[in-house]
Amino acid sequence: MKVLVVGGSGLIGGDAALYLHSQGHNVTIMARKKPVAPSLAALDFLAGDYIHDDFSQGQLQGFDWLVFSAAADIRNLPYDGSVTAEDFYRAANDEAVPRFFKWSRDAGIQSAVYIGTFYPQVAPEKIGECPYVTSRHHTDERVRALSTDSFRVCSLNAPFVLGYIEGLEVPHLAAMVQYVKGNIPELPLFSPRGGTNHISSKAIAVAVLNALKRGESGKAYLIGDENISWKEYLEMWCAAAGNPCELEVKDDDHPMLPNAIMFAGAGVTVSYEIDDNTQSVLDYPRQQIRTLISEVVAANS
Repeated sequence: MKVLVVGGSGLIGGDAALYLHSQGHNVTIMARKKPVAPSLAALDFLAGDYIHDDFSQGQLQGFDWLVFSAAADIRNLPYDGSVTAEDFYRAANDEAVPRFFKWSRDAGIQSAVYIGTFYPQVAPEKIGECPYVTSRHHTDERVRALSTDSFRVCSLNAPFVLGYIEGLEVPHLAAMVQYVKGNIPELPLFSPRGGTNHISSKAIAVAVLNALKRGESGKAYLIGDENISWKEYLEMWCAAAGNPCELEVKDDDHPMLPNAIMFAGAGVTVSYEIDDNTQSVLDYPRQQIRTLISEVVAANS
């Protein structure tokens, strides 16, 4: 199949692109800039910005499948006061993502997967309260509503994602390695309260292919893997970095896991199990987090 991966220059979309390619599919990455990681740069590339560019003139014709991993999050939010969070997310997510999916449907794409976030399903009380969660909820619903008999759409709503692609710089993970090694003395080592579900980007990649092939059209799949407290998670990082220790749990805002990204609430534990139907349909590997932490530490040491 000819597959377009929007956001394929990043970690989640990049691993999906690489896995689809490894399974014999013809993969094109769409992003604003060509990927830097050699493995991703070797794939076909289409320069494009789904928010500002017009793809209504047949540019998407010829693709069979779509993987969309580019919706905006807190990393993209302007902090210069030029736009409110509500207006930014509305334009970048609620409006631009469904518009791109409509163009994809009109172009004859047969199957599409939207990679979303777990917050609307695990913290529905934040819909209408948190601009980010509200936006991703609206985007997910509007994308799946475009499903037809000839355009199958489902979403994979993921928790915290960890991954590693050689040559792809992820500044937060590089900083995490230095933090757990104790190389940033002005930032004391401790753990915030709570915890969350985690999944690897490689597991998502497998889930993406299976969703494209046999996902239920119009369905939002809550995916995930390991329920880990932040204390356990950070202690895994410390051990992998050669600095094993037992961390004190504090209510302070954490430098690597700040309250600003805890959209279910500071100190909250988000824990759940994947239902049997989801695992049967998506059939992705599990228990990869500890191994991935070691890979990330090794790559940034």
